[in-house]
Amino acid sequence: MLNTNQSEKEKQNIEYKSVWDEKFLKWICGFANAQGGKIFIGIDNEGNVSGIPNAEKLLEDLPNKVRDILGILVDVNLYETGKGDYIEIVVNSYPYPVNYKGEYHYRSGSTKQEMKGAALDKFLLQKKGKKWDGVPIPNVSVSDLKQESIDFFKKRGIESQRMEEHVLTDSNEHLMENLQLIENGYLKRAAILLFHPNPEKFVSGAYVKIGYFKTDDDLIFQDEVHGNLFEQIRKTTDLLFTKYLKAIISYKGMSRFETFEFAKEALREALFNSLAHKDYSGGVPIQISVYDDKVIFWNEGQLPEDWTIEKLLEKHPSKPYNPDIANAFFRSGYIESWGRGTLKMIKECLDAGLPEPRYDYSMSGFWVEFKKDVYNEEYLKSIGLNDRQVKAVLYVKEHGQISSSEYQKINDVSKATGGRDLSNLVERNILKKEGESIATYYHLNI
Repeated sequence: MLNTNQSEKEKQNIEYKSVWDEKFLKWICGFANAQGGKIFIGIDNEGNVSGIPNAEKLLEDLPNKVRDILGILVDVNLYETGKGDYIEIVVNSYPYPVNYKGEYHYRSGSTKQEMKGAALDKFLLQKKGKKWDGVPIPNVSVSDLKQESIDFFKKRGIESQRMEEHVLTDSNEHLMENLQLIENGYLKRAAILLFHPNPEKFVSGAYVKIGYFKTDDDLIFQDEVHGNLFEQIRKTTDLLFTKYLKAIISYKGMSRFETFEFAKEALREALFNSLAHKDYSGGVPIQISVYDDKVIFWNEGQLPEDWTIEKLLEKHPSKPYNPDIANAFFRSGYIESWGRGTLKMIKECLDAGLPEPRYDYSMSGFWVEFKKDVYNEEYLKSIGLNDRQVKAVLYVKEHGQISSSEYQKINDVSKATGGRDLSNLVERNILKKEGESIATYYHLNI
């Protein structure tokens, strides 16, 4: 019998329909192309049995209708209750594409979408066991690739000990074969992106945009970085650390040192991961937004199926979105291992005494945000905090929180003075207040 508890109603692979409609064949198509699912006919949106008068006829007609129109088999079950009869249609996930009269539908979350254009191309490739970067491209030969980029790749691979020195004497054709970037005599898309002098001739949006923002809607200046992926790595890294980010200069004897306000290796890792995991079929460039206190990397990418941000941060590798590109990055020494980039970014930031990067994922893409450590004595004094407030913020940075009584104690001030100081810190968005009365604590607003 139907279980109508709340947990099942919230499942993303179940649909309730009061009556049967031919358009629900599209929903069956969507389930078959995704993870499978169930459609209940004679159940309202709240999961209550409403009943259908023609249940026995549907039980007989539906399997044949689905078979004839969609070309798949479904299980159809009839349930009889005191409130009426209802039908359960059980749809399995199919390993090949299923279409409804030439339309390809897909169940995503709790909605059904018709796939067209690039999304349909990507879906059809996945059903064939292929990735976007592994598709062969006609009318391009190994001789069209940029020799300088190939030589750079070989040198990087040898220096990182991911390749043997004999690769220096290998032909370019042999190198492409070893990297599995040739299929049936054709170069794959990954080879074009990695080594071609002008990959945008074949893949639109295959570049990086960098912008410096005063506020979200106040762009001060920007740059675009074009070329193949190895050129984008070098050029983008140079731009970030020479034009966009400030470094504190110090000397020890005759040696000059640069200390950046952000973890340099973490930002480099974010760039490598953006290039390796971007969904290049979307035609949108990678975007790096630099602010005074943060740097945000955004790319049109996707998490592995059924993954969450929390699962991404677990200590195990994930499958790369573009495995051929990721393999070349690994062989060159740019990435240490597949799926470990998020953990490395966290470690680099913590080792530098900086906040952990923040990850966010939505249907529009994947975000990584790096925050600067603004909670240091020099900065806090520069924005006009008094000595008591500076001491309190540094206390919170070390201990995680502070109460009003603790503020009074470490500064030897009255309750009224402490209250004014703390309220000012909250108004300036430096601290945030949590709790009420004697259970009130103040935390850093990060």
